[in-house]
Amino acid sequence: MDEIRVPIYFITGFLESGKTSFLNFTLAQDYFYIDGKTLLILCEEGEEEYDAGVLEQSNTAVEIIEKEEDLTPQRLAAMDIIHQPERVIVEYNGMWLASKFEKMEKPAGWGIEQHITCVDASTFQVYMANMKSIFMDMVREADMVVFNRCKKEDPLPTYRRGIKVANQRAEIIFEDEEGELDDIFKDEMPFDVNAPVIDILPEDYGIWFVDAMDHPETYVGKTVHFKGRALKPRGMGSRFFVPGRTAMTCCADDTTFLGYVCKSENAPRLREGQWVDVTARVAFENRMEYQGDGIVLYAERVEPCEKLEEEMVYFN
Repeated sequence: MDEIRVPIYFITGFLESGKTSFLNFTLAQDYFYIDGKTLLILCEEGEEEYDAGVLEQSNTAVEIIEKEEDLTPQRLAAMDIIHQPERVIVEYNGMWLASKFEKMEKPAGWGIEQHITCVDASTFQVYMANMKSIFMDMVREADMVVFNRCKKEDPLPTYRRGIKVANQRAEIIFEDEEGELDDIFKDEMPFDVNAPVIDILPEDYGIWFVDAMDHPETYVGKTVHFKGRALKPRGMGSRFFVPGRTAMTCCADDTTFLGYVCKSENAPRLREGQWVDVTARVAFENRMEYQGDGIVLYAERVEPCEKLEEEMVYFN
């Protein structure tokens, strides 16, 4: 990949999700000041306005794009010539597919440095029910997802799990009126993490998968038991396979498989897609498949089992 000379900070979210408030705050911070010019590309007009004094003090020029068809590689190239920015901030329209901009040809040296999605927790469930495919397109490549206007009664752990199924690497932050919330997962898991064998029921698989990804230290050295399908990706070695379940990201045609690498003496005898009952010890190791550290299961028992009545994973 070419070196990024002009970093783009790509801010997505639906209308009134807090994008402008987030950027107003960020632009006013000392750490965000640079000697050169910042170019702010506005693709959506909300109720919140930018502070003219902050824009002047941070040496920020503003370009407004009202129509999606006007945001083109040619228009970006013209902005590069006119402003010669040191960095670019894009406040994107929530109804435009984020993937379209991510794939768009950009001026030489421009590249997305950070993708942040802002979410109004008070309207999240409404948007998920009616515009799930657009929202999932926003978060699929996001580096950070910020939920603002959170309330104590909101099912925040469920929101987090829903994001993680679409983008496992995203950092997820929850904020109320006072600032960032901590310990949203202090509520008990629906299984006993201190049991000699942690029995993960089919309906709780998604909850366990995300919690193990976020908090591997909770499970390392312990034994888990669950049911799933066996996948056998090439290049893993004959004694390795991946037991797991399928989760829907935005529609029935857009799914992802959630599973961890597992070593088993029975792996060579397993068929691709076969349903298995797995009991395994949990470790946390560096694996090529993860491009870093991740959960690795060492099977104590792997046996064929009946297909689960509900194969799809949910995060309620």
